[in-house]
Amino acid sequence: MPSPIPTLVIFARWPEPGQVKTRLAQEYGDAGAATIYRSLLDHTLDVARRNDLPVELRVTGAPCARFEAEFGKGITLADQGDGDLGARLARVESPALVIGSDLPGLTPDLLLDAAKAFDDHEIVIGPARDGGYWLIGFRQACPWLFPDMPWSTPEVLPETLARCAARGITPAMLPELTDVDEPQDLAQWPEFLP
Repeated sequence: MPSPIPTLVIFARWPEPGQVKTRLAQEYGDAGAATIYRSLLDHTLDVARRNDLPVELRVTGAPCARFEAEFGKGITLADQGDGDLGARLARVESPALVIGSDLPGLTPDLLLDAAKAFDDHEIVIGPARDGGYWLIGFRQACPWLFPDMPWSTPEVLPETLARCAARGITPAMLPELTDVDEPQDLAQWPEFLP
């Protein structure tokens, strides 16, 4: 029996200057960093719309209606809610593939591969070059995976894999991608520069 179709859940922040990509702002200024983030979010939504997965945009920084007015209809919107990233991830209903909105290398094929991984795996991970992950997918709820995680450190992926191993779970692993946090992360992607 095939696995249920996961929802692609995109975590996004309103592209407000001074509120997004603050490490990029050191090089490009607050307005430039917001422009870069907006371009990355547009790219993410474009890729999401080119596959057959249901899409949900989990937002913060502005009301859902403002996101809908700016980024278009046809995508389910929900507020991320309070708490750290772990608390917000734990609220995502399974089955789901969760990604951020700062992935210049994201393609429809990568998302399709992630969804197909559920045929043989409970969890799928897209490792990020910075030691975290660009995608986390779970076929069933896994509340043990997110609490007390050292978010925004190179320990996220090793700790995630250790928690899976402790439960006898071997995640499917996707290709490594770069998420954009630092100016050097854009070296391969000049089309996203302001």
